[in-house]
Amino acid sequence: MKRFLIFISLIIFGSCGEPTNELPKEIDWNKEKSLEFNKDLALEQEIEINLFLEQHKDWDMIKTGSGLQYVYLEKGIGDFAQVGLTAEVEMIISLLDGTECYKTEEDEYQEFVIDKSEIETGIQEGIKKMRIGDHVKMIIPSHLAHGLVGDLNKIPPLTTIVVDLHLIGLRK
Repeated sequence: MKRFLIFISLIIFGSCGEPTNELPKEIDWNKEKSLEFNKDLALEQEIEINLFLEQHKDWDMIKTGSGLQYVYLEKGIGDFAQVGLTAEVEMIISLLDGTECYKTEEDEYQEFVIDKSEIETGIQEGIKKMRIGDHVKMIIPSHLAHGLVGDLNKIPPLTTIVVDLHLIGLRK
């Protein structure tokens, strides 16, 4: 018991010294560092996406200028989605490693107003390329998904997502 008390005393008194590592008082961050960080991040995510697509060679992806990639799994024949319409969709959102984050309940659909809701920017961009009945697979880099903070629930920060989206209907 005496040894235990001596050991605890040494730990307590030994940990009362000055900290050896101090945090910098000011972070030297500027526009150039932001641009460099974003370029590096975009390159890293592009490599991750290309490695993912190597496992899905049957997906003939279309890539937009923003970095969104999509492929039609089924073609619909209905009207095209337009800004301001309410989209009714079935959707599964996953990470590149296959982890399913969100899924529309069976026999239900999710609704959102195109370009006037909080839904991911990449989904907003992709749905405007769809018609009623279209079923697409989208790869959405983090800057079009949840960005620097993730969704604070199931999607981590700076994470590319895969969205399986079926446009069921559109209404005003």
